[in-house]
Amino acid sequence: MTATYQRNILDVSYNGWENYETWNVALWIGNDYGFYKTVLECDDYQDFLNYVSDATPDGVFWNDPKVNVLEVNEMIQELKGE
Repeated sequence: MTATYQRNILDVSYNGWENYETWNVALWIGNDYGFYKTVLECDDYQDFLNYVSDATPDGVFWNDPKVNVLEVNEMIQELKGE
């Protein structure tokens, strides 16, 4: 049996992501086939922004300054198998 410990008692992450906005963006990219196929053709998140509307279907702006672009880019690289 393994145990999981919270690294930092002050950790206020959202489902493992830095915040709600980052989680929401990552959720849509990873779980919507259209966004997923689009992101596979992009170099990074900044490139992806050229192909999407202003906001996710939940109303979070793709270019919201709260979105942790580094985290999303890391996820994109994992999706692409890089």
